[in-house]
Amino acid sequence: MRYDEPLFRPPSEADSFILQATLGCSWNACTYCAMYRGKRYQVRPLEAVLAEISEAGARAAEEVRHVFVADGDPLGMDLDHWEPILKALAAAFPRLRRVGTYATARNLLEKAPEALKRLRDLGLSLLYIGPESGDDLALHRLAKGAGAAAHVEAARRAREAGMDLSLIFLLGAGGRERSEAHARASGRLATAMDPKFLSTLTLTVIPDTPLSRLEDQGRFQLPDVRGLLTELRWFLEETHLSAGIFRSNHASNYLPIGGRLPRDREAILAAIDEALAGRVRLRPEWARGL
Repeated sequence: MRYDEPLFRPPSEADSFILQATLGCSWNACTYCAMYRGKRYQVRPLEAVLAEISEAGARAAEEVRHVFVADGDPLGMDLDHWEPILKALAAAFPRLRRVGTYATARNLLEKAPEALKRLRDLGLSLLYIGPESGDDLALHRLAKGAGAAAHVEAARRAREAGMDLSLIFLLGAGGRERSEAHARASGRLATAMDPKFLSTLTLTVIPDTPLSRLEDQGRFQLPDVRGLLTELRWFLEETHLSAGIFRSNHASNYLPIGGRLPRDREAILAAIDEALAGRVRLRPEWARGL
């Protein structure tokens, strides 16, 4: 399988068949993100995508359990593009259990409820969404294109269609001046969106992004390590999921940690307190990454 690089996928999709149905990101304006800068957004020709599914099915029909549809936000594709793709995936991989893709609040809200339900019936079952923050001021600076209320409504529509959600929030996204506001609002937004999977990553300021220029001008500053750990605690203090899996073990994080919420909530908070007290070894800088 040949891909148009760069190609990204969530860590949990490491063993999935990656199907590149779109190139780039239709929004591509987030101030912290360099993933698709310089890559023009395109919906790939349907015939080419279907041919790749057929080829993969001929090689690994019985092996594929999970499929991740890339690039940045393929949910924005029209239903008449999605429908033949999902049908082809089901036909090519008889043991297929899950199809996931990146989504944004914007393209979720642009889909009619009937369209979302149709996508779920055809097999699209997991949406990865990165609100990054629940604080509207931070969201404006990050240029996410949707505020907290829009994310709540988007999540409601996805859940009503029967889709599972995997949410990503960024520690440090509010900068030092809005650290607590960002962290606590993010926990409240996570609660309102009520995902099946929830993760926190630590913001890395990438050179030549708009956010890096704000940093160079002294208008944005990441919290220090202790501040980031404190944000993680504030975030979890405000997070009350009905039932979900929480992970903060991404390579960008100083404290790899996780568990089931609400079952393990107090144990996770206690572990963060141990780290804040200096009794837990943190991930060293050389081992951190995107």
